[in-house]
Amino acid sequence: MTTTTRALGASAALLLALALAACAPADGGGTEQPTASASDSAAGSDGECAGVEVVVELPADLDVADSPAGTTCVAADAPILASDAVAEAGLTTEGTDEYGDQVVCRVNGVPAEDFALPAEDGTDYFETCASMPAAFAYWSLWTKPVDGEWGYAEEGLATLEVSPGERIALLFTVNGEPAAPSA
Repeated sequence: MTTTTRALGASAALLLALALAACAPADGGGTEQPTASASDSAAGSDGECAGVEVVVELPADLDVADSPAGTTCVAADAPILASDAVAEAGLTTEGTDEYGDQVVCRVNGVPAEDFALPAEDGTDYFETCASMPAAFAYWSLWTKPVDGEWGYAEEGLATLEVSPGERIALLFTVNGEPAAPSA
């Protein structure tokens, strides 16, 4: 797959997620959400996560201070919102001025506004979070059902529900790498 095709596919997936999230009720549908908590005890005796696993990945060669990369098991005994799982995992997300929290621009401050991201043409790019992030440097949301494969999330953090045994990933891609979560 060419870099251009990947960028177009990623952009289309982000726009689809944005459009789907915009269709969701603003009040969350009026239902109470189950509680969740990040906990080592959420992992079973076999090391498997008994709740929802939250994965954060960045390109291996991207040297950022205080990287949010890692995996956290969040205790959950019923479906929870992805935004709650991310928060319980100790992560903060920042949206954009134009699209608010419907688009993830930063995770735990990454990429910082003063961090130079290498563009394909060799120039430095600095993310301001004003509008849609650059097509070559962006966060994407992925889901992995129990015994399934990773795939782009079809909705945003605020509306996506995940069930115990499922995984979600926030993946920061720069110039097509990584193309999908590895965990």
